[in-house]
Amino acid sequence: MKAPLLTHTLLATALVAALALTACNKPAADATADNAAAPAEASTGAMADGAADASMKDDGGMAADAAAVTNPMVGGAPMYADKDIIDNAVNSKDHTTLVAAVKAAGLVDTLKGAGPFTVFAPTNAAFDALPKGTVDTLLKPEKKADLTKVLTYHVVPGKLDAAALKARIQAGGGKAELRTVQGETLTASEHNGGIALTDSKGNVAMVTTADVMQSNGVIHVIDKVLMP
Repeated sequence: MKAPLLTHTLLATALVAALALTACNKPAADATADNAAAPAEASTGAMADGAADASMKDDGGMAADAAAVTNPMVGGAPMYADKDIIDNAVNSKDHTTLVAAVKAAGLVDTLKGAGPFTVFAPTNAAFDALPKGTVDTLLKPEKKADLTKVLTYHVVPGKLDAAALKARIQAGGGKAELRTVQGETLTASEHNGGIALTDSKGNVAMVTTADVMQSNGVIHVIDKVLMP
């Protein structure tokens, strides 16, 4: 009788020990699981934060790109779409000769008007390329009528951006006749992906900066002075 009793006692003791060991090990296992979950949660949070930061950066970059397109730089100065042709042109260091000519011809008020106008704006370098003495002669008071003809030959009624000009060129089979404020026409065509303008004397100017939007029209910078 003593042997069976001893056996039962040993089994009971082993069972109690096993239960105690299980109870001791369970918190450790739960802690291990919790510790394993913590990095995963932190990693997920970091990824979410990173995605949010990237989104903010992308939005900021898009806003900066939009601002750059809206306010392009011409002659070292930003051109603001809510300002008129004159108010923008006077800030371009590349168009001081053109601005002086516009003032001499008495066209400031016209180009500050409602418009809209499409202006092909020659740079200082374009005026410098004219035969020596041409600009000085045109700026003389007695030559005001001639100067006005030259300047208004660079202005087309309406607001024609590059897309509109190219559409007209394509519709015209490769050429578009643009009636200027002066009365004569300019011939627009495409050249190497850009827009070329041919005057009545056969001189060709290239648009070097297109779509400089104004409150009363659009400016396209060109590299030659056009002559009627």
